[in-house]
Amino acid sequence: MSRPSWTPPPRPACAPASCCGPETARWLRPGTRPPAIFLPSRKNSACRVARRPRQLGKALHGFVAARPLLRAFLWGLASALALPPLHLLPVLLFSVPAFLRLIGEAKSWRRLLLTGWLFGFGLNLAGLYWITEPILTEAATFWWLVPFAAPLLAAAIAFYSVIPALAAWRLRPGLGRLLVFSGAWVFSNLLQQFAFTGFPWNLWGADWTIPGPLGDVFLQPAALIGVHGLTLLTVLMAGLPTLRGRGFAALLAMLALWAGFGLWRLQMPVKPTGIELALVQPDFPVPGSYTRDALEARWQRLLAMSRAGLSAGADAIIWPESASPWLLDRDTAARQQLAAVTGQTPVLAGSLRMLGSDDFRNALVVTEGPGPAVATYDKWKLVPFGEYTPHWIPVKITPGSGFTPGPGPRTLHVPGLPPFGPLICYEDVFSAEAVDERDRPDWLVTITDDAWFGNSAGPRQHFADARLRAVEEGLPLARDANSGVSAVIDAFGHVDAELPLNGQGVLVAKLPGKLPKTWYSRLGLRAPAGLAAAAILAGLLLCL
Repeated sequence: MSRPSWTPPPRPACAPASCCGPETARWLRPGTRPPAIFLPSRKNSACRVARRPRQLGKALHGFVAARPLLRAFLWGLASALALPPLHLLPVLLFSVPAFLRLIGEAKSWRRLLLTGWLFGFGLNLAGLYWITEPILTEAATFWWLVPFAAPLLAAAIAFYSVIPALAAWRLRPGLGRLLVFSGAWVFSNLLQQFAFTGFPWNLWGADWTIPGPLGDVFLQPAALIGVHGLTLLTVLMAGLPTLRGRGFAALLAMLALWAGFGLWRLQMPVKPTGIELALVQPDFPVPGSYTRDALEARWQRLLAMSRAGLSAGADAIIWPESASPWLLDRDTAARQQLAAVTGQTPVLAGSLRMLGSDDFRNALVVTEGPGPAVATYDKWKLVPFGEYTPHWIPVKITPGSGFTPGPGPRTLHVPGLPPFGPLICYEDVFSAEAVDERDRPDWLVTITDDAWFGNSAGPRQHFADARLRAVEEGLPLARDANSGVSAVIDAFGHVDAELPLNGQGVLVAKLPGKLPKTWYSRLGLRAPAGLAAAAILAGLLLCL
């Protein structure tokens, strides 16, 4: 009996002409299912390659979709893309609604706590990866800390993200829940600023420090409500898409009002000061060498760069944090050498101070000529594990003994200059704690050494915080960093002039004028705290 003839069906769209020849036709008979991998011939490789990405994508999607805790972690990671220096703010339009959805899906306290913590862990792990950079400078000694530093810090900060998750858990989806969640997120950030040593980093309000005119416009509400208030608006707007059509309309309306206020405020007149500043960016390596020859070479570089600044017509010279290798308030010979170059021009120098055998200060020392220092300021917000070590931790990464904190914010009065408020290192990340309100300055000076963090996001995030402080206080800010970014920032947060990261140079620029005292400088943290409380109260009323 002869075998009935059969014609193969048309080949799949993914298959080239050489893929489905007679040797594979038997797999394509009606009612039969092709195997996962064709083996009969090398001609089938195109089909395998075309099918595998789709199969892998479906498998990966199913794997993630079935694991809500993994999704919480991944959405937290994605949210870090909105932070400086990337500023991918549209990511929050997906991550915040996804986080709210995961909160609503939690069936138990344990699942809820893990969901909130994992979201915060992902956010801070990606946002603080650069924290390992100082450890790498001492890798021979502290190599074992490299895999643990960023995860441990992120794990600790992640507990703050549990607070908004708890607040929004049992509330029905809608505007009320979103308001409660936004207000609770702000209170968690305020707690982060003050609890333990305080570390107010990775705040979503800083996402708006976009370089250029767009960032200048959207930073202006910080003069009313500060960075924490910007965070409240950011979380609220990011969650509006959960309200469907009316949510998108509200989002567009908020953005329009926000931009309108920014454009209006940027038209405020500012009276120039006429003062030229020279910001010295020496780009010293860290940790550097501490031999006598190395310290002398460091000193000579500072003198040469200061001379260049004076030649450009500077009225004052600024050195970065800990730039001076000598104790300027004690070393008469060093001050005489400096005066031989700068004369009576004020030099605002980062220098150590020693007040006793075990009392060292990270300080800003102001000199005018060879005489005693005319003013000093001691840093009071010390970096944990770097400048001091909590008594319960046996490890300190940076060399030398710990520092003693200063008394707090101060305004320095120096002949020939408007009164200014100094900030050293990460003191400028603490909102509403930048100035002495009893003796308000006319401008701010930040000196720092971000070279410890290399070419990472850390120095750029730190620079973004300096712009926010200028807007909040309505004061111009001169920022001098050892390796960058050094800049002169006006009272609107606009960068008038800057030196890029990881470079050496002298920036000579005019000091901008100040603005009238802002509402935020009057109210301080009461402004965002009051807004957050009002949002929570309104949200609870809507949920009744």
